[in-house]
Amino acid sequence: MSALGFKSDGLKELWSRLRFVLLAIIIYRIGTHIPVPGIDPLKISSLFDQNQGTLLGLFNMFSGGALERMSIMALNVVPYITAAIVMNLLEATTPSLKKLFRQEGEAGRRKRTAYVRLGTLVLAIFQSIGFAIALSSQGMAVNPGLGFVVTAVISFVTGTMFLVWLGEQVNERGIGNGISLIIFASIVSGLPSAVGQSFEASRQGEISLLLLLLIAIFAILAIAFIVWIERAQRRITVNYARRSPNQMNMGQASHLPLKVNMAGVIPAIFASSLVLFPASMSSWFGQNDGFEWLQEVSLALSPGQPLYVVVFAVLIAYFCFFYTAIQFPAKDISDNLKRSGGFLPGIRPGDHTVDYIDNVMSRLTIWGSLYMIVICLAPQFLIVSANAPFYLGGTSLLIAVVVVMDFMAQVQSHLLSSQYQSLMKKANLKGYKR
Repeated sequence: MSALGFKSDGLKELWSRLRFVLLAIIIYRIGTHIPVPGIDPLKISSLFDQNQGTLLGLFNMFSGGALERMSIMALNVVPYITAAIVMNLLEATTPSLKKLFRQEGEAGRRKRTAYVRLGTLVLAIFQSIGFAIALSSQGMAVNPGLGFVVTAVISFVTGTMFLVWLGEQVNERGIGNGISLIIFASIVSGLPSAVGQSFEASRQGEISLLLLLLIAIFAILAIAFIVWIERAQRRITVNYARRSPNQMNMGQASHLPLKVNMAGVIPAIFASSLVLFPASMSSWFGQNDGFEWLQEVSLALSPGQPLYVVVFAVLIAYFCFFYTAIQFPAKDISDNLKRSGGFLPGIRPGDHTVDYIDNVMSRLTIWGSLYMIVICLAPQFLIVSANAPFYLGGTSLLIAVVVVMDFMAQVQSHLLSSQYQSLMKKANLKGYKR
């Protein structure tokens, strides 16, 4: 068979995986329009109109509008993300879990996945119960009571676990990270309506066409800046010793790539949730006696206010350093280099290597946190000053761009792997099929 035939087989497999990803996204989008039985849609719509810009708006964005429609997938994959983050923190701080997950290979990975699923189920149940009781007490149900609560809990939990299963199917039979693609689809699904709202506001004279053009230019520059920073690396030279019978000679050299933003989008998500929490609490309890102070806190932490800018920036910086230290400990990197026979030129192995890597990562994290602060806060000023749609927020833009970059990287990796396999088959190397 010719090399062209092998490439064709590789492309067929890639197209098959891409079709599965597209099918999974379509199924997900259909699910976001299936409402929970017993919900009053008019009251839900009124609730979201009164709570724009709060935590409800953030969760609604991540759910692709499912929360506003109160569909069975209203919780989306938020319980799964929370369970995965909690498991990462427990793994980093508990030696027994770290040994169980990291030193048992594939078996450890399966156990970790099972624990995350169990944590997702528990969190989904608790969140669904609280959510259903709140909806029932606020008069959002047609027939509030125990029957509605049980029905809503079963619907919410089933929708979340189905999305987790769908994401795992994308990991196995599709391409890319299934959970990340679901979040990406949720964010992108609101872009057409956001663009339509912008043009409608321009037609009515609320926003000028020049301002819309400036917003579009800003979005393009922000995307280019995110791509540039996410690809930026600080490469530390690593030498590997080559041993001979009589002496040790200098072997090959490699690099230890350290990203500028090693924490990903986690700091932005955590900071957004915490800074918007008082506003959401105010919308639910601010009208009750004794909770008037929540309204004052909510106003002080509204987007564009000085306190909001300061608190949001501090939270992003804190989570950048915290998550980087948890996920990429310098001690583990140094131990891995030592086990593989690698060392840093001019740096003694052991504690000196740990200190050097830690200093480099700390300096990178400073720039990474500043980058995330700029990306997340700059669009907020546009939202406040130009009445731009919420989907132009920095957190949503950052997540969308990072997920697309990861997806394209995996597509390219799949193509390269297919070409490599074709080359091996064409060469008919002895023992390849074995």
